[in-house]
Amino acid sequence: MRCPFCNHDEDRVIDSRATDDGTAIRRRRACDHCNKRFTTYERVEGEETMMVVKKDGRRQTFDRKKILHGMTVACEKRPIPVEELEAAANRIYHHLLSEGLREVSSAEIGRRVMEELHRLDQVAYVRFASVYRQFKDLDEFMNELRRVISEGDLPKNSEVDKPK
Repeated sequence: MRCPFCNHDEDRVIDSRATDDGTAIRRRRACDHCNKRFTTYERVEGEETMMVVKKDGRRQTFDRKKILHGMTVACEKRPIPVEELEAAANRIYHHLLSEGLREVSSAEIGRRVMEELHRLDQVAYVRFASVYRQFKDLDEFMNELRRVISEGDLPKNSEVDKPK
């Protein structure tokens, strides 16, 4: 493993444990050269690669990092811990794997991301939905916002109704 700080290739593992969701091994390492610490994650890659079918019919290899990136952008400046986003991205990935799909549509992935964001934070959900659903005008956006508000179940990370 190369140190991300000094690029030296000798390190030692300080701690090793499974992630909370059991989908990876987290290893805490220390570089033997600069003594800085860093974390690596080991995940099992399936023998078969899952493909994503885009709206225009193109196919590309499934990349969990893209899901995480989209969720991170939607949650920017929101009080959502990175660990919760990681866990949500892992849930999406493992649900798709458990269904035995070799191909999945980008629309299905987007739908699952919206479900996860809806549980985590309403603002992040509306941000993602506005891009994903490509609202054509303010009316479409407001209709979605009204629907979310009418549900009345504010997620645990909502800033609404907190005392000032």
